[in-house]
Amino acid sequence: SMIASCHPSDLISHKAFKDLGAESIFENVPVVEKSEIVIIATKPTVVPIALGDIKKAGIRADKLFLSVAMGVTIKQLEGFLPRESRVIRVMPNTPALVRSGASVYVCGTKSTEKDAIITKKLLESIGTCDEVTESMLDPVTALSGSGPAYIYVLIEALADGAVKMGLPRDLAYRLASQTVLGASKMVKDTNTHPGVLKDDVTSPAGSTAAG
Repeated sequence: SMIASCHPSDLISHKAFKDLGAESIFENVPVVEKSEIVIIATKPTVVPIALGDIKKAGIRADKLFLSVAMGVTIKQLEGFLPRESRVIRVMPNTPALVRSGASVYVCGTKSTEKDAIITKKLLESIGTCDEVTESMLDPVTALSGSGPAYIYVLIEALADGAVKMGLPRDLAYRLASQTVLGASKMVKDTNTHPGVLKDDVTSPAGSTAAG
C-alpha cells in the first residue's frame, strides 16, 4: 500500500507513482499520516522544505523515515522532523532497478533494531545490503553510487574494441556485459583476490598480457 507526493509541476513523477499502483498527490503531510515507513527521495536541497511541512503541521510523526538524500546527515534529518521520528539513511544505486543493487544504511539515534531489520529486508529485496557508519557514506557514494557509470564506460570500451576487430555491435555488447557480470560473480562468490583472478587469465607473453 503506497502513497507518494511530488511537486505539482512534476507530472512525470506523478504519473510514474500512479503506474506503480500508488496513490499520487501533491501534499506531504497525508503521506506521513497514512504511512508506517516514509521514504525521503528528494534532491538534498528540497529535504528541509519537504520535512518542514511535516514539522509545521504538528502531526505525530512516530514513523520510520528512510532517506536516500545524499549529503543530508542523520543529525540534520532528525532536526528537520518532529522529535518522535525515527530516521535511517540509505544509499542504494541504480542497478536496484534490475534487483542487483548495492545498498548500505546508517541507523539514526532513535531508530530501533526492528527498524534496522525492516530496512535490511527492503534493501535486500533489490540487491545486497550492509550496515555502515555515517563516516563511510561519502566513500560508499563514490564507490557503489557512482561506480556503475565507470563500469558502463568499461563495457562500452570493451565492445568498441570488439567492433573495431569485426564483431557486430549487439554481440559485442552482449559479450562485454556478460564478461563483466561473470568476472564480478567470480570475485564475489570465490572470495579470491581480484589480482589472483587476473593472473589466472594472464598467461606469460599471452594476448591478455599484451592487452
